[in-house]
Amino acid sequence: MAVAQAAGLQFIRAEGFVFSHVADEGIMNSCAAELLRYRKQIGADHIKVFTDIKKKHSSHAITADVNIVEFAKAADFFCSDGVIVTGTATGMATDVQELQDVQKAVTLPVLIGSGVTFDNVEHYMAANGLIIGSYFKDKGSWENGVEFSRVKQFMEKVISLREKPSP
Repeated sequence: MAVAQAAGLQFIRAEGFVFSHVADEGIMNSCAAELLRYRKQIGADHIKVFTDIKKKHSSHAITADVNIVEFAKAADFFCSDGVIVTGTATGMATDVQELQDVQKAVTLPVLIGSGVTFDNVEHYMAANGLIIGSYFKDKGSWENGVEFSRVKQFMEKVISLREKPSP
C-alpha cells in the first residue's frame, strides 16, 4: 500500500483479503481489517484494493465449506473495491461459471486473474478487467520477457470483440 501511495498508483492486488488459506508460501491469514486501517492511516483511501478470492496456488481445505460466491460476498462486506477470480495456477484458465456466479452475487467489479489467452478471451469479455501476465510473455511462459507481437495480436482481438454487437 505504501509503495502504491509513493508511486502514485491507482490500485493494489491483495491475495489474502478474506479467509485464511494454505498457499505455496505457507498459511496466509486474511488481512482486510489491517490493510484497510493502514490505507486510512497513510491517507491512501483513493487507492483501490482488488482482492483475490479462492486464490490460485492455494489449498482451500480449511475453507472447503465456503464457496466462491461466499468469498466474494465476504470481500464485498469487508470493503474490497473489486474481486479477482483465478484458475488454480498461473496461466490456468479461470472457470467461466465461477465468473458468472460471482458477477450475479456482488455489485463489485469482477476481474479475471489468470489464464486469459488469445484463444479464450471471448469467454471473459463480461469481466470488468483482465489481468494478463503469462500469455504476453515469450512462449507464454511467466519467466520470459514480454513478446510485444503477442500483446498486439491479443489487443487487436479484444478491440474487435468490443466492437461486436452484444447478442
